[in-house]
Amino acid sequence: MAERKSRRPAEIVERGNIYFLYRPKVHGEGEPEESAGGIGDVERFHIVLRPDGEARFRLMTIGRKRLPDVEDHERNWGFVDLVAKSAKEVTSELGEQHYRTKTRGERVRPAARPAGEGVYVLARTGHSLHLAYALELPEAPGPVQRELNILPESSFALSIKNPEKGSPADAGLDGKREADYPDKLRKEFRDRRFATEDTRLLDYAGAEFILVGAGRDVERDLGIALDPKDESEKSADIFTQLRLAKGRHPIEPLLTGKWS
Repeated sequence: MAERKSRRPAEIVERGNIYFLYRPKVHGEGEPEESAGGIGDVERFHIVLRPDGEARFRLMTIGRKRLPDVEDHERNWGFVDLVAKSAKEVTSELGEQHYRTKTRGERVRPAARPAGEGVYVLARTGHSLHLAYALELPEAPGPVQRELNILPESSFALSIKNPEKGSPADAGLDGKREADYPDKLRKEFRDRRFATEDTRLLDYAGAEFILVGAGRDVERDLGIALDPKDESEKSADIFTQLRLAKGRHPIEPLLTGKWS
């Protein structure tokens, strides 16, 4: 039998650090904050991408409050909340927030909890764009990672939505929140509903995208070695690079995989 030729490795267009965070549901001012005990207690699930060698952070929100299943090639929608030049802008957005409503008075949105840290790549195979990552923390994934579907390693096909094309009913951002691309980047869509070639399309708040679960072995699937490092609480980049304050963000989910 002829030996199968190995596929050409995907073209890496960006490397960096990836952080996973979740925010528990809102509670009333003066009410005791209940720890999240499962995905049902989660209000939002976020990813932060920080490219190597750049002062740039993308804060992204993932629909269904978890990553899509890679075995079933599940699809999941998300959008870019914020593109920042400093970690302070991101951590300010992820901190505890207080606001008032007419019917329920003062409300508190709890600070986000870190749920994972790792390394990632954005890579192309032909006309397909992929987001792939490998975890560095927690050392052993726990209940938090299992419910949020954060595997030790995963890859996803990533497609970025054309804001000039409509969204299905009850899906997507409203027109005022969608990305406002300059004309040069709008041309990247070439009148298609989605684009997969230019990662600069992710550098605008309101950019919408679809993630499709692809695989759990990045080197086998894309021919890329992610090379995650052994990290600890002392060396974790989420504290040194993203500058997440331990006193404001419970870190047990990151270190032990347990809900907080």
